[in-house]
Amino acid sequence: MNEVVNQLALSFLTNSLVISIIILGFVVTIFQKQILGVIGEHWTRQALNKLPKGKYKIIHNVWIKIDGSTHQIDHVIVSPYGIFSVETKQYNGFITGSKYDKQWIRHAGKNKYYYTNPIRQNYGHVKALSQLLHIPETKIYNVVCVPSNAKLKIKHDGELVRYDTIVDKILSYKEVVIDNVEEIVSILLKNNITDKNVKKEHIK
Repeated sequence: MNEVVNQLALSFLTNSLVISIIILGFVVTIFQKQILGVIGEHWTRQALNKLPKGKYKIIHNVWIKIDGSTHQIDHVIVSPYGIFSVETKQYNGFITGSKYDKQWIRHAGKNKYYYTNPIRQNYGHVKALSQLLHIPETKIYNVVCVPSNAKLKIKHDGELVRYDTIVDKILSYKEVVIDNVEEIVSILLKNNITDKNVKKEHIK
C-alpha cells in the first residue's frame, strides 16, 4: 500500500514539475522582451551606482510628458558636467546600422529583424529634457548602453557604450556646465509621471 502511495505521489510531483516548466516556458516566450529589458536595466543600474554619489545624482525610470508626447527614460544622471539621458537596450546576436538610420537590423542566419534606432529614440528624450528643464541640448548627452554580448557594427559618434564602459564615458566629461544640480533634480522628480494609466497608454 505504501509503495502505491509513493508511486502516486512521485507521479503527481513529476507531472506537476513538467506542467510548471511548460507554463514557465510560455511566460518567458510571451514576456521575453520585457524580461530582457529588466535584466539589461539592472546591469546598467549596477554600473551607474559606481559613479561618485556626491556629484552625480541618478534618477531611474523617468516619465515626462512634453507637448502631448510621453517619454520614458531609463536613467537620467544630473551632474555639474552635464545631464546624461541613458537608454538601455538588451540586444542579442549581430546588430548593424548607424546613428542616422531609422531602424537597426539584427541578423539571425538568413533572417533579419528590425528595431527602432535607440540613438534616434534617445535624441527625442534629450529634446524633451531640454524643453522641460530649459537647458540647451548641448548640455544634455545622449548615451545608449548595451549590457549584453551582442556583436555590434554600428556607426556612431560615441553615443553607444557597454555597461562596463558607461561609467568611464560619463566621467570623461570634465567641463562644468551645470550650476543648479539640485534644482534640476527637483524639477525632474516633480514632473515624473506616476499615473499607471498614462504608462500603460505609452507602452501600447
